[in-house]
Amino acid sequence: MERIDTDILIAGGGIAGLLASAVLAEIGFDVICADPVPPVTDGAAAGADTRSTAFLMPSVQLLERAGLWPRLAAHAAPLRIMRIVDASAAEGALETADFVSDDINQPAFAYNLPNWLIRREVLAHLQTRANAQLLAPCRVEGMLARSSGAIVTLSGNRQLRAPLVIAADGRNSPLRKAAGIAAKKWSYGQKALVFVVQHPDMPHENVSTEVHKSGGPFTLVPLPDAHQSAVVWMATGPEIAALNTLDDAAFGQAATARSAHVLGALTLVAGRATWPIIAQQAARLDGPRLALLAEAAHVIPPIGAQGLNMSLADLAALAGLLAEARNAGQDIGAPALLARYSRARMPDMAARIAGVDALNRASMASAAPLHDLRRQGLKLLHGVEPLRKAAMMAGLGAGAKPAP
Repeated sequence: MERIDTDILIAGGGIAGLLASAVLAEIGFDVICADPVPPVTDGAAAGADTRSTAFLMPSVQLLERAGLWPRLAAHAAPLRIMRIVDASAAEGALETADFVSDDINQPAFAYNLPNWLIRREVLAHLQTRANAQLLAPCRVEGMLARSSGAIVTLSGNRQLRAPLVIAADGRNSPLRKAAGIAAKKWSYGQKALVFVVQHPDMPHENVSTEVHKSGGPFTLVPLPDAHQSAVVWMATGPEIAALNTLDDAAFGQAATARSAHVLGALTLVAGRATWPIIAQQAARLDGPRLALLAEAAHVIPPIGAQGLNMSLADLAALAGLLAEARNAGQDIGAPALLARYSRARMPDMAARIAGVDALNRASMASAAPLHDLRRQGLKLLHGVEPLRKAAMMAGLGAGAKPAP
């Protein structure tokens, strides 16, 4: 049996796991990341993740400190305006509210990149780091926590010893379950269609637009090409199933109608991947020699770019605590340290899950009185400057500060 020693094992080589590997390697830890499936780094390849991720400014700052942002910035589209459009009025009138990053002295709210490209660039970065290694395909088959460290059994007849294991192994995390950490889960009866569109009639002008009607938001997120946007279309399961039966031309027409024509005619470029919409919250983020990260800790609907950015807030908090312990000569997998991590993240995590839950339920509303209430709430939020600025800062997440 091959025996491996490292400081930190990260179970899960998705975007969160790869980014955690890069951030923790940058601050001097020896890191091994293990995933059963090698990352797909070609957008045209089978199995490529056609979704996109908008990195909010606190996340961008974390990636800058890790030396990753220069690789990603050249491929990113800045989101300078977050536009919310209520299209529920029977007469077709639109209620529009623009939230502008200039109002809080930020160059942008976020920067959007395709997920497959993020994987490509982060993997290339890791290959330049002697203290970071990706094992894929490699499955974590078991973990035994001891006072001196964790002993982890890996596929391929390998055994690994590390003071700390990070579970970034997804919403159905085997490590979370093995540690006996409960997770509350609920469903909305929704699914999301994810795809890329061309809109030749007009450019996106770095405006991210959420169109609300009923069933869930329809979100257009700018891509580097001024006439292309990534789309997340949330609706009930039967509606999504019906949309998937349409040919590309009919689907483009349906998407154009649902978008309220905010960017003119939409033509399908790529995608039509379907994802279930759920929410989930772990009861705590720590176990013996174990820290939960990303979807092992929390899952939320794709609204307001909160999902992966909340994961990176987890990572920033954990990395700070680990560096502090290492510099003091302390055990980086000690129960007290990991409990501090859980206590630090739980309030923000719970608040964001509750906030996105409320926004999604409001967006799903189909009754006319609820539509009216939603429109009036949008007017109030946008029309009162202190409320508008507070909402923008809250949306940016932990660590956000107005630029001087």
